[in-house]
Amino acid sequence: MSTLVLALIAGAFVGLALGALGGGGSVLAVPALIYLLGFTPATATTASLIIVTATSATSLYTHATSGNVRWRTGALFAAAGIPPAMAAAALAARLPGQLLTAAFAAVAGLAALRMLKSPAPENEVHPVRPVRAAGAGAGLGAVTGFLGVGGGFLAVPALVGVLGLRMRVAIGTSLLVITVNSLAALTVRTGSAAPLDWAVVAPFTGAAILAAWDGKRLAAAIKGPTLQRIFAVVLLSVAAFMLTDAVR
Repeated sequence: MSTLVLALIAGAFVGLALGALGGGGSVLAVPALIYLLGFTPATATTASLIIVTATSATSLYTHATSGNVRWRTGALFAAAGIPPAMAAAALAARLPGQLLTAAFAAVAGLAALRMLKSPAPENEVHPVRPVRAAGAGAGLGAVTGFLGVGGGFLAVPALVGVLGLRMRVAIGTSLLVITVNSLAALTVRTGSAAPLDWAVVAPFTGAAILAAWDGKRLAAAIKGPTLQRIFAVVLLSVAAFMLTDAVR
């Protein structure tokens, strides 16, 4: 199978995940770029930020038109995460790829287990506490910068578990956080990153953007708790694969 076809297929899966689940795109993009398309861990994490930033911004628009974005909460999350994202991105550039891969897998696995253990109540809403939102946002920003991911796989459970947002609202709001945090990390990574293969990154990104529209429709057709379980199973599977590869 040609590299272009692989890039298009992988991009479609990433876009579907981001559109439907509000996260998980980077979790899918990074291993796809490394294991299917031959990127190094360093270039894969940088490329994934580009792909996920573009796709998240597109998907954010579609969720916003349905009223599933809490702009104030999302903005607080994102603003708190910008400085940690930039600092962590600078630190990650000095660490070996194998260590980053293992950390990536561990964090994704923990997030998946938490979501499997505590399904989000669809109709339960709690008041938003700015201090808790800012603290969680800072932590998410650090993960984004350090691991080169959008952070949606942690943003969704944080918005559900810490702030009590309903699943669909958490999905839409997480896309705002992903977009801003990814852009912040990219400002640091692009200056020191190795050149990217745009013949792969561009079609990957285009396919992801197109698939994100279908993902949003999928989210509207499936109940929130079911989406959460799907999200958790995908995360856990990818985390197990990457952790096994990192410790070989």
